[in-house]
Amino acid sequence: MSKTVDIANRKQFNSLLLKLHAATVPLWGKMNARQMIEHLIDQVEYTNGKKITGCFNTPEKAALEKTKWIYTDAQIPKNLVLKAPPENFRFTDLETAKKQLLQELDDFNEYFKPQGTVSIHASYGAMNYNEWLIWHNKHFTHHFKQFGLLPED
Repeated sequence: MSKTVDIANRKQFNSLLLKLHAATVPLWGKMNARQMIEHLIDQVEYTNGKKITGCFNTPEKAALEKTKWIYTDAQIPKNLVLKAPPENFRFTDLETAKKQLLQELDDFNEYFKPQGTVSIHASYGAMNYNEWLIWHNKHFTHHFKQFGLLPED
């Protein structure tokens, strides 16, 4: 079994999503399965043109952070909390949220079709499609390991 998520490989991605159920208990952290999927939806929306943010770092710090997190094998540590899990659900149930996540990923692919398209990461600055693929794969891998959908290292 692969130890990483590849959001571009929809067959693999869908098979992992099928293993996630509302009753799936996380191995660490405070999110439940639905909160995790809705968190991923929220984050993908920043990369498909639906939500916009600025970079909160200086250009120099953003470049260093991007190099550290995009251009290395660095993994997101367990129990890293940047903000509280969503308290209110946007979608009626986990299955609806999973379908929406797939739609957001399709919209991500469409958004980056024009050559030269970039989207801003709040810490790393402007990123192109390939950089976002790397980041999304790391981020999804982190949360899929959190819920036991992928083996831990």
